[in-house]
Amino acid sequence: MSSATTPVVKRGFRSDIQGLRAVAVTLVVLYHAQVSVVSGGYIGVDVFFVVSGFLITSHLVAPLFRGERIRFGEFYARRARRILPASLVVLVLTAVAGAIFLPPLDVRGMFNDAIATALYAPNILFAVQGTNYLSESTPSLFQHYWSLGVEEQFYLVWPALIALAFFIVRKSRRSLFIVLVAIVVLSFAACLVLTVRSQPLAFFLLPTRAWELGVGGIIGFASVSGRLTLKPVVGAVLSWAGLAIIVSAAFVFDSDTLYPGFNAAVPVLGAALLLIGGESRTPSGAVWLLKVRPFQWLGLISYSLYLVHWPLLVLPQEAVGVGIELPVWIFWLLGTLSVPLAWLLYRFVEDPVRKLPALTRRPARATLIVTVIASLVIVGGSFAGQRATNLIPLYTDTAVAVAAPSAPPVATTFVPRNLAPGLRQAAGDNPIIYSDGCHLDETQTEVQNCVFGDTQSSRTIALFGDSHAAQWFPALDSWATENDFRLMTYTKSSCPSVDIRLVNQGNEYIACQKWRESVVAELKANPPALVVLSNYARATVADRSRSFADQWTAGLASVAGELAGSSAVTMVADTPSFPDTPAVCLSTHLSDADGCDAEPAVVLNSTLADEEKAALVDVGATVVDMTPYLCSTTVCPVIDGNLLMYRDNHHLTATFSAALADALGARILLASPALLMN
Repeated sequence: MSSATTPVVKRGFRSDIQGLRAVAVTLVVLYHAQVSVVSGGYIGVDVFFVVSGFLITSHLVAPLFRGERIRFGEFYARRARRILPASLVVLVLTAVAGAIFLPPLDVRGMFNDAIATALYAPNILFAVQGTNYLSESTPSLFQHYWSLGVEEQFYLVWPALIALAFFIVRKSRRSLFIVLVAIVVLSFAACLVLTVRSQPLAFFLLPTRAWELGVGGIIGFASVSGRLTLKPVVGAVLSWAGLAIIVSAAFVFDSDTLYPGFNAAVPVLGAALLLIGGESRTPSGAVWLLKVRPFQWLGLISYSLYLVHWPLLVLPQEAVGVGIELPVWIFWLLGTLSVPLAWLLYRFVEDPVRKLPALTRRPARATLIVTVIASLVIVGGSFAGQRATNLIPLYTDTAVAVAAPSAPPVATTFVPRNLAPGLRQAAGDNPIIYSDGCHLDETQTEVQNCVFGDTQSSRTIALFGDSHAAQWFPALDSWATENDFRLMTYTKSSCPSVDIRLVNQGNEYIACQKWRESVVAELKANPPALVVLSNYARATVADRSRSFADQWTAGLASVAGELAGSSAVTMVADTPSFPDTPAVCLSTHLSDADGCDAEPAVVLNSTLADEEKAALVDVGATVVDMTPYLCSTTVCPVIDGNLLMYRDNHHLTATFSAALADALGARILLASPALLMN
């Protein structure tokens, strides 16, 4: 591939690529609009990545092969004029709409996301937050910007990397090609490894997505080098195969598909074959199909359509609350409406600003300065929006008497001035074991050695389970301290004390199995007087051949039976699971808090609770049911007196848990009276 033997091929506008953009954006919009048959439509983003890598690399290597240099300023200025005007306009309009229509408690987080988006790093934010793109119940209004973040970061490093590599290899095209292939291989390997270990990081970060853009880049490199001239029949076969692969993946993949990992190679391969097939001097096959007018028009507005469709689909659901399920036809209607809105955005923003003489006729730095100023203005406006949001009171002027929880709870029908914790503090009202390292995250497997309560006592109680066990720690710790019990904690996120194979973030949760087995072994080797189990009885199981209830109750009985040979075992029954986060709901119902309450039949799984109890009784264990303190026979309130009961839709606040200390302790003693004799 030396410059002396291989010409630089100049290609004109490729209408098949415009059509491929149309296919990609259509799949994404249909998927987000809840068209169920397109269950894997999210792969359209991968197609976009390949196309972007192809075009950008083609533009970058062509001048190098002509003996020229990459003009970085012009490159970045063109990119900025191409992608940022529409992006920033939608960002501002979405933030304004969110401030108006979102529940007040969600607005601060919305502005945080807007700031990350304006700084071109939303994908990094979502990765750090552990966002599950394929099954997020309350997604960010800016979640779709993650792919733009990946591309923008790619645009930042890819030109410099190519120029540097070309210099280091002494302008050898062959060596540069090898370098690019090596980068793709390394990125793909990182993607495979990280998908198994941390799916959100693999999904959102550039290092694990760069290979997709790099595949397009390799094809672009070969195209400019003149190495991809194909016979029409070969181009036709490749293009039809590529289109078939993309469409098949969109119909076969779903939210349970492990992604990206190996599966992402499927749409990437399809897009690559289509790009290669389009290199034929007389294009035919699927390339011809992609050139028809409807595909060309959709491809023309595809970027604007990608930008506008997401907030249009997400905002209505979040405005009414995730607890109120909108009919699917509304999402179909909104998805359809996004098409004319995208055309307006393209017609009046994207295309005119890209060609604006005030920018195109000036040096590149003019565009870049305007870009920086626009981004900083949005960041400043978002900070100001946060400050203004913090000044809005999220309570009424009325206080209520402070009292211990009762059975049934005393439901307060408004948000009192002395609510504890306050609505803004609710999400962070966690047990102390979250901050002191005693509650393990999903990746950790070591057995904790955490001692609380009366640490010198010879009477030991062990708390064992997932975050629903951890939520009872404040109550159990307070009661154990006052009654001379030593408390040991063994809790881990999303890992129940139930012998069951689970899936977590698309992978089988092996770390949970290892930790659970180690804890059981520890408790058998050093048996406490009492083991208290508690778990969130909702999860994705690895074994799809049996019902969840059958696997759950069998696994619960297995662990309880194994421990009951050396310790008394009791289980604290599961707590209510609300369709929406009560604090968020309350922020829009300050004077009518009962609008956020729920009926027991909606938030409690009484059938599974009965099956759990029967399974435990069979192995000699008992059940402590705190439901009478959480629900009456007709309603499960979210405020009891002045106490906010839940920090999210299914965890108690640490404040409310601590207030239940005496009640929980009394019921534990009723279930395990032998404790008093130790």
